[in-house]
Amino acid sequence: MKKTWKIIYYETEGGESRIEDFIKALPPRSRAKVMSFIGLLEERGPDLPRPYADLLKDGIHELRIKVTGNQYRFLYFFCFRDYIVLTHAIRKNSDRVPAGEIKAAVGIRCDFLKRYSLKKLQEEFNEDISKAS
Repeated sequence: MKKTWKIIYYETEGGESRIEDFIKALPPRSRAKVMSFIGLLEERGPDLPRPYADLLKDGIHELRIKVTGNQYRFLYFFCFRDYIVLTHAIRKNSDRVPAGEIKAAVGIRCDFLKRYSLKKLQEEFNEDISKAS
């Protein structure tokens, strides 16, 4: 059976999700393309090659999406062998993803890993913990 990654939109302790807000604010055509790329990431995980995805720094990756002249970058990290956590997204205006955005993603990863264990994620996804490796 082919492995499928589980995509998580990072939420603050207060339940806010910059990813959801970003996606909802996009025009319909852009939103559709973003969702198709997130689907590719879910299917391929770390095997999704450039130009679709790339490793930035410190274990932070980017999902690279270009729609009608706009370049979007969705920053994410892998955790617990089965999960991809989308931290936040930006509309890219320069050649490189700004270092501050990568630093923000690293901070989000630290917060996420403090608040969630593998067991807690499995419970949230209603997974059978006895079958998980």
